[in-house]
Amino acid sequence: MAKSIGEGSGYPNLRVVTYPGVINTHEFDTIRKNVEKVLVDQIVKALLEPAKKVRTASTVEREDREILFSGTLEAVNQFFYENMWTDGLPIIPPTIKKVEEFLKYTDRSPDEVLGILPPRHVKATVWKIAVNGVMAGCRPEYMPILLAVVEIMADPNFGLEHSGSTPGWEAMIILNGPIRNPLGFNYQIAVQRPGNQANTSIGRFYRLFLRNVPGFLPGTTDMATFGHMFRAVVPENDETCAEIGWKPLHVLRGFKPEDNVLTITSIRAISDPFQTIGEKAERHLDYIVDWVKRIIEPFEASEQRTESNVVLLSPVVASVIAKGGYSKEDVNRYIMEHAVIPAREYEWNLAINSPQPVTITDLVKKGVLPKECGKSTDPNRMVPILLPSSEFLIVVTGDPKRNRNTVYRNNHMQGFATSKKIKLPANWGKLMADIRK
Repeated sequence: MAKSIGEGSGYPNLRVVTYPGVINTHEFDTIRKNVEKVLVDQIVKALLEPAKKVRTASTVEREDREILFSGTLEAVNQFFYENMWTDGLPIIPPTIKKVEEFLKYTDRSPDEVLGILPPRHVKATVWKIAVNGVMAGCRPEYMPILLAVVEIMADPNFGLEHSGSTPGWEAMIILNGPIRNPLGFNYQIAVQRPGNQANTSIGRFYRLFLRNVPGFLPGTTDMATFGHMFRAVVPENDETCAEIGWKPLHVLRGFKPEDNVLTITSIRAISDPFQTIGEKAERHLDYIVDWVKRIIEPFEASEQRTESNVVLLSPVVASVIAKGGYSKEDVNRYIMEHAVIPAREYEWNLAINSPQPVTITDLVKKGVLPKECGKSTDPNRMVPILLPSSEFLIVVTGDPKRNRNTVYRNNHMQGFATSKKIKLPANWGKLMADIRK
């Protein structure tokens, strides 16, 4: 991974010294021994040896309109697969004609650059977005959403460069706004199931573009231990939000109700799609908190990791909670305040995730944890498992007649929740009218 990223960053002969074994399975004394007895001599040798002749990077950025292959559908798919330009599934060949159909749905120039994306550090052009949209099986009218997806990728706050980290996180794409229905998104029963073209193909587009443009490839720049499959887009049920007096996600994030907005956050872990029952809001909220405590590791907060986790609530559960007087902001606050565990459990989690002993008191002294956590030495005192800067994105979606919910754990600043307004072309109304005809 280091060599591949080095090559893409302009250092094709990056010198790499490898630690013997898996460092996180070693105790501190073993790590010290390996550094002193194995690594030091290799590091010195690598620093002192003569520089090798610089070679041309193997990854060449091609011209956007370059014709790479002609042939049958089967031959095209085999050619793309052999060049690692597919996700293992058949693709739609991106012919010039099909790409130009996508470009009709944006006012932007095909040559406009939305960003320079790591690890290959290549240009993310409008043309490349259309190409990968065709390949993923998207419809041309999805183009404004595809552009918003890549704008989020290019945002430094999103942390795209971490997409190949070992937790193997996958993006959750959340959609808000009136564009949802005209484009045919599913936001009810089986919202994340493959099968609906808009939800599924745009989710696939994210992973395909990530592979083909910035260049995250398994085994080199993508070192996911297990990894996740790409996710179908999750549109929010804005109508239910309005009915129960809740703000949809994009409004809570500073956009206008009439705006079409995309929010993307990383997902590394998922709870059971658990049910909550009863007429009291707190009964539902307490069980949601219970699941939050099951999937959050306290040591992450000790490493100053802010998280943007997600809770999907079915409309029926959201309605019960709203009837109890809670807003979305209240739900987030309730989870944060009640997601606490005994100090002894917290320190046990620290102990098994650190090569050296560390205590809550140590973290308070360093300013990592709030001072309140160190006011007592009682091992049974309750300590929050998340930093105050963390949050839960509350999204109402799914089957409107089922009382189930799911908690999704974010991978902190790697794929941190980022939102962008979807920019529609000036003639969007006419384009959609033509489709309806």
